[in-house]
Amino acid sequence: MSSNTKKLSEIELSVLDLVPILAGKTAADSFKTSLDLARHVEEWGYKRYWMAEHHNMPGIASSATVVLIGHIAGGTKTIRVGSGGIMLPNHAPLVVAEQFGTLESLYPGRIDLGLGRAPGTDGLTAMALRRDLQGSVDDFPKNVQELQYYLGPADPKAKVRAIPGQGLEVPMWLLGSSTYSAQLAAMLGLPFAFASHFAPAALHAALKIYRDTFQPSEHLKEPYAIACVNAVAAATDAEAEKLATTLYQAFLNVIRGTANPQQPPVDSMDDLWSSAEKYAVQQMLRYTFIGSPVTVKNEIEAFLEETQVDEVMFASHIYDHQARLRSYEILAELKKS
Repeated sequence: MSSNTKKLSEIELSVLDLVPILAGKTAADSFKTSLDLARHVEEWGYKRYWMAEHHNMPGIASSATVVLIGHIAGGTKTIRVGSGGIMLPNHAPLVVAEQFGTLESLYPGRIDLGLGRAPGTDGLTAMALRRDLQGSVDDFPKNVQELQYYLGPADPKAKVRAIPGQGLEVPMWLLGSSTYSAQLAAMLGLPFAFASHFAPAALHAALKIYRDTFQPSEHLKEPYAIACVNAVAAATDAEAEKLATTLYQAFLNVIRGTANPQQPPVDSMDDLWSSAEKYAVQQMLRYTFIGSPVTVKNEIEAFLEETQVDEVMFASHIYDHQARLRSYEILAELKKS
């Protein structure tokens, strides 16, 4: 484990885009703004741009994640583009290998394959996606290894091959919100990304397990961990706090089980949530950095000292596109300051 000296200037910054559908807008609008965001963060030096697989959610347009990865990669030049993640239980490993083999062939050296084991949706929709839910938790490690085989060195004796895919060695990541994928990533010698932007409770335990049990592999010699967090940066703390009410409303939807498009900011949340709901949202958003450049930098530096992660990935629920661009620009400027 690294000594407690890691600074914001020393790590890579990346983006998790949930491709939100805004109230009063369409998915087509979301795709345009996502590409514009990707082009901007590429200019500002961000390392990677990931999108997550979700289904049957009126506020999220990233259900066809692979298609969107191709859209973003095709409209950018250097930034790595990938999945944060593909929900492997919804797909046959061979199909994923062919899809990402195709992406890697189109955009060589720029594609990341992040894998999760959740459905990315509700149970009924998961049934519609998979047709049956009879697989067990034990299937995930086997499916990951099957996928590694399809994207690994070409096997001339193989009866089933991913074409394109074999021999391309698309970088594979395991994603998690608990300790399960941390253990598996360590066992397989893969990089690991933790979803602390919505599931903060197990972050430290997952990082410790991953680092303590990591087994070097041909893919990775030392553990490499990303933490995803929420960030809303603006000129002043007050401006950022108002912008962040969009984030609060999004997570209020989560705890209520309601499905709404992303809402514009409000002057106050007091009339929108109860004290119990406010507490629940705040617990989920423990690793959320909101404020002016000085405020946000201090919070991120403290987070890095606490976690020693190798990379921070920012999710940003900001309704106004220009304000979202400015937030990511501020974060990039903090790395250089």
